[in-house]
Amino acid sequence: MFREMLRKKQQLTGEECVRILKDQLRGVLSVLGDDGYPYGMPLNHYYNEQDGRLYFHSGRAGHRTDALKKYRKASFCVFDEGFRRDGEWALNIKSVIVFGHIEFVEDREEIYRISAELSRKFTDDEAYIRREIERSGPGTLMFALVPEHITGKLVNES
Repeated sequence: MFREMLRKKQQLTGEECVRILKDQLRGVLSVLGDDGYPYGMPLNHYYNEQDGRLYFHSGRAGHRTDALKKYRKASFCVFDEGFRRDGEWALNIKSVIVFGHIEFVEDREEIYRISAELSRKFTDDEAYIRREIERSGPGTLMFALVPEHITGKLVNES
């Protein structure tokens, strides 16, 4: 169902893909939008190592939510900051693409727990996190990308 990578020497290990998904702050979630147009949106994410899912938060209404409810297949692309080898101009970037389907999180306590984990990627101020969840939590829509295929590779821009 999913294509094999052509340049296998550039393929990242599963462990490296997980590290990038955990460490990077944001990526681009792509879905089918209105009239079948691709719709890609930059989003923060939380990768849960226990269940292998990527979690995102959203408002309860809008283009994103409508698209996710209409067609549950999605992909998520994330990449690191890259590096340059000594004496070279080209940037080397490690990227990961996750293909999967969307599931909505219904349990309020689970939404609050995941929201806190996502927030901890940006701040360790627990009082701030608690206040934000109390303020925004009731209106938060939480969804997960359940991976069906994960692939990563090292790309040299030269």
